[in-house]
Amino acid sequence: MFEIRHMNPEKYRQQTRRSTLIVVVVFAVLAMLLSTLAVSTFGNVEGSNLRWNLAGVLLGLIITIVLVRNVFWTQPWMESAVYGWQLKRSLMRITNTMHHVEAGVRTDSSEAMKLLRFYHLGLGEMHHLDGNSQALDELGPQIDNHRQSMIEMGLSIDQYQLDPAWMDTLPRSGRDSAG
Repeated sequence: MFEIRHMNPEKYRQQTRRSTLIVVVVFAVLAMLLSTLAVSTFGNVEGSNLRWNLAGVLLGLIITIVLVRNVFWTQPWMESAVYGWQLKRSLMRITNTMHHVEAGVRTDSSEAMKLLRFYHLGLGEMHHLDGNSQALDELGPQIDNHRQSMIEMGLSIDQYQLDPAWMDTLPRSGRDSAG
């Protein structure tokens, strides 16, 4: 279950830049070392060694991905980047089924109402962290109307956790689901 946490946007951006720089440096070093090793082991002086250079870079990329997912992901210096990725992933899951969410909201489904509220709160948090204060201006009236509808239905407007079970309750029109 993903939960929206309010983070300091300057600190968030500083930490994500730092973690990105670390991952890029790890990739660059691995790619150069593995390319050099591949060329010196398998290459020849007279021919093109492009394939060995490319093989080293691809191997460096694969190792970097494995390191990020299995080692770096749990490190404190990656916390902001992981949080941002999980927030955007959660919002994308809802975006991919938004037509079903909106259909559920039209039928006053409490789960769909909560999903849309989580989406609005998550979108606000994402734009806040990214320093994009104007992005939600267009949705302002829609967000306010939805918030008021939830209050009128007696639902809590503090939907900071995404319950995956809510996705399963959405009305489906056939099996065209992308989520």
